[in-house]
Amino acid sequence: MNAVLNDEMLAEFEPHRRELCAYAYRMLGSSFEAEDAVQEAFTRAWKAYGSFEGRASLRSWLYKITTNVCLDMIKGPQRRARPMDLAPASDAGTPLPAPEPDYLWVEPIPDSMAFGADPAAAAEARDTLRLAFVAAVQHLPAKQRAVMLMREVLRFSAAETAEMLQISPASVNSALQRARATMEQVNAKPAEAYAIDDEELRKLIDGYVSAFEAYDLKTLTALCADDVAFQMPPFPLWVQGHDSVEAFLLGTGSACRGSKLVPVENANGHPAFGHYKPSEEPGLWTPWSVTVLEIAEGKIAGLNYFLDTPKLFPLFGLPMEYRE
Repeated sequence: MNAVLNDEMLAEFEPHRRELCAYAYRMLGSSFEAEDAVQEAFTRAWKAYGSFEGRASLRSWLYKITTNVCLDMIKGPQRRARPMDLAPASDAGTPLPAPEPDYLWVEPIPDSMAFGADPAAAAEARDTLRLAFVAAVQHLPAKQRAVMLMREVLRFSAAETAEMLQISPASVNSALQRARATMEQVNAKPAEAYAIDDEELRKLIDGYVSAFEAYDLKTLTALCADDVAFQMPPFPLWVQGHDSVEAFLLGTGSACRGSKLVPVENANGHPAFGHYKPSEEPGLWTPWSVTVLEIAEGKIAGLNYFLDTPKLFPLFGLPMEYRE
């Protein structure tokens, strides 16, 4: 059977793509795997369309198929994480360890892949796409993960969730209780919007860009929370606090002096940039990271530098060089 979706069915499925991608991303912790999962779900839905008799909504049917795809993709006990989920903060002078494989790390996702055009729906979705929340979800076993997301994030009923997962409503409620207990242990708080208005946020972001490009680290850390966390996957090391961030950027990270930051669309609802590092050729900067700033209570709470630029720069529409 030809697995290419015909135009008529794709037109029916397509309005659900972004919310399904957001769901798959929460399940898998990877924007690339989420995209693959939704495409596979659409292919399975096309193949099974003749058996879809409208007994459920098209939306819930697509969620059921996407869930099955995600459960197939989650293999073994390995979970994606952030460096701070795996070990205590390191001393800023610790030698940089070897990078770990990319499948270990929670990746950023561009807002355009996960948020629809409805501002209210986007605002509600943003809280459960934050990096910290997505990383916390990865602590849950796969089926508990699906139950928690369906019940707590997507607001499906216990009966709807049971039907989609082909388990009993009692099993749904039991799995949800266990998932809530785990999320409480890892201190996940799904509902936490920016405690800052747009003008203050813009001032904070502009201040970060100016300070980083000038490599004025005292000014940069003054914009940060006292316990700001600095991470740069695929390296497992992370540091915390003003002094440690400054010491790291003056030591191991000193090659970033003279960098250029190019704003891109938000990632996970957070401000994001393409970070280009100076090269040996005058006037040429090369990709270093997709940088994502976590904001809390008017300060930068997380400095996230995702270094897998061959994959992430095209995802965010960034060129592979910067010239002046």
